Amino acid sequence: MQKYQQSANTEQVYNKANSFTDIAGSTNNSGTLKRIRHLYDNIGSIPSNFRAVVKQACSDIFNKPNHEERLFTLQKMVLAEIDQLEDKNLARYLNYRYRYDIYPQDKKIDDFPPCVQIEPTSICNYRCVFCYQTDKNLTQGKHGHMGMMSLDLFKNIIDQIEGNVEAVTLASRGEPLMAKSIIPMLMYASKKFLAFKINTNASFLNEEKIHALLSAEPNTLVFSADAADSDLYAKLRVNGDLDKVVSNIKLFSDIRQKHYPQNKTIVRVSGVRYSKEQHFEDIEKFWGRYTDQVAFVSYNPWESAYDAQTNNIQDHCSDLWRRTFVWWDGTINPCDVDYRSTLAVGNIRRELLTDVWQGSKYHNLRNLHSNKRRCEITPCNGCILV
Repeated sequence: MQKYQQSANTEQVYNKANSFTDIAGSTNNSGTLKRIRHLYDNIGSIPSNFRAVVKQACSDIFNKPNHEERLFTLQKMVLAEIDQLEDKNLARYLNYRYRYDIYPQDKKIDDFPPCVQIEPTSICNYRCVFCYQTDKNLTQGKHGHMGMMSLDLFKNIIDQIEGNVEAVTLASRGEPLMAKSIIPMLMYASKKFLAFKINTNASFLNEEKIHALLSAEPNTLVFSADAADSDLYAKLRVNGDLDKVVSNIKLFSDIRQKHYPQNKTIVRVSGVRYSKEQHFEDIEKFWGRYTDQVAFVSYNPWESAYDAQTNNIQDHCSDLWRRTFVWWDGTINPCDVDYRSTLAVGNIRRELLTDVWQGSKYHNLRNLHSNKRRCEITPCNGCILV
């Protein structure tokens, strides 16, 4: 099977009305821009602790600074998220999104990362050909990487980041809906963040979990799928059954329409651009019947990053300034390309997340990347992400 060669991990969003189109800040999306304009005109009324950041975000949108390469723009997914927000939360959201997009370029941090990814479990029922779950150094029990997060630990994490972080994603190395405590986890995190997202392969969807998901009303629910026919799906998502997944997603749609007609969750199918056997327009048409968006991320060979030859990439990795990962056992890791945790920077069981984010181990990693020395770090030296 031949693979697409991609230089970065980017996401292209489709929707039924405007496929293959990316919306930036210059678009004439009058409703959203009118709301942001009103916020900008009344900038003095927002809390002083993030007023300067929001002012700069609005300035980038409306004044178009000369430094186009770092211009803060409104991508299609961002516009969709803003559409779900009440006006009272718009400033908070722009504060988060500007930090997420621009701070990695400016190599700037503050007390907390813009985004935290929490791993309810590292266990997965699939062995997708493009995923690190194919590595037995991860999945064999003797290596100690497999497990499920306790509800108490999850609550500890949420308590630390509530009010300090807006973007929280339940996903990392495993399938979140396999976690034994996933339903109370969803309930505990509900309504506490402006960009609360869950990724799932949808194979474990059932009525109980669907009701829990819809009741928690995450901002975005992502179903991971890469094909529109059963044979290719089974090739890419080994152990997966497309018919079962489609049936589960149909059930989700039916329950949502019947019992949660006012639910604002954005439902997206997202896949990996991996093989020339994939026909993306067909995939868009197939999944567009059940979801609000269809998206694809470019393939990054993270499943073999530890064995890859050192590349010549010198640009720093944005994740070191953008987000952090907390795994099922409390390990705080700078990225999920390092799925074996060789670069672990701390453990939330023993340390506060804010202290780790600003601590010496993170500082050393950022310093090496900033000084074009990522080639000295494994697996950064074999990773293509910037």
